[in-house]
Amino acid sequence: MGLTYKKAGVDILKATRFVDAIKKHTKATARKGADCRLGGFGGLFDLKAAGYKDPVLVSSTDGVGTKLKIAFLADKHDTVGIDMVAMNVNDILTSGAEPLFFLDYIATGKIDKKVLVDVVKGIAEGCRQAGCALIGGETAEMPSFYKEGEYDLAGFCVGAVERNGIVDSSKMRAGDIAVGLASNGLHSNGYSLVRKVFSQAEQKTLLKELLRPTRIYVKPVLELKKKAEIKGIAHITGGAYFEKLPRIVPKDKTLVIEKGTWIVPEIFRRIQRKGKIDEIEMFRTFNMGLGMVIVISPEDYPVAKKIFDKWKIDSWIVGSVDKGKAKSRAKRGGKVRIICGF
Repeated sequence: MGLTYKKAGVDILKATRFVDAIKKHTKATARKGADCRLGGFGGLFDLKAAGYKDPVLVSSTDGVGTKLKIAFLADKHDTVGIDMVAMNVNDILTSGAEPLFFLDYIATGKIDKKVLVDVVKGIAEGCRQAGCALIGGETAEMPSFYKEGEYDLAGFCVGAVERNGIVDSSKMRAGDIAVGLASNGLHSNGYSLVRKVFSQAEQKTLLKELLRPTRIYVKPVLELKKKAEIKGIAHITGGAYFEKLPRIVPKDKTLVIEKGTWIVPEIFRRIQRKGKIDEIEMFRTFNMGLGMVIVISPEDYPVAKKIFDKWKIDSWIVGSVDKGKAKSRAKRGGKVRIICGF
């Protein structure tokens, strides 16, 4: 018998069996507008059935980054899918959008059914947390392209928001407050630096902390949006306080974030001590305990606090909006204030 695709390293039958094995997870994410049945060439979504009248679509694509290296080290693969969903749905949430559907891309050298089913199980769990449907994806088997036992993940999410409900900074006023929402740890940013700071042996002792999945803020924030006017939302990811926060600040305003007004988890202090990392670099690289910052009027804080408490998310007033421009900067000595806005 001559050369076959299977002999070249790609087993189509195994890929089909993998799809069959994940169908129960995708079906569990069904919602109005999508039934999540796999097998077609494209995923369908009905905006009318989802209840939208004048929708604007919002999309995002992202991956998990080198946090995957920690998953490989731990041989634990059921949480990185949550991370991938979180990075996408939290991004589209910043426009006030509800995540509607999600698609994943998994690339690997060789399909390992057990490992990849765990990955998809995590993706489905993330979708359930966000209230969006997992309607399709792609699994690419590429022998000799990836190291044995390794894979890569990417995701694509589409959400919608009614045109009159888009969150932007146009209504932000001096005196508005910044509410910080607690992160779940490192989330999915800064892992290239973390892996430089800690040896593999040290990483193994920190696996529980390092693999803690990114928190998904969709449901509590959308609940707040129904009860109060949200004037700005920043997802604190790569670039953190010096890159992400300025995006939601009008040119004639300054967002003052006051360090010391929230609890910074010990993992960040440990990274800083071990790596002898400058404080500004820490705030440029990591979320430092805040996964999302929301700008609202002071009178709306009691209802916001009540909602976040219900969802068991710690929240703090971490700053306020001021008049005038200011370059992003951090002052050292005594009480540190991080001023964002250009």
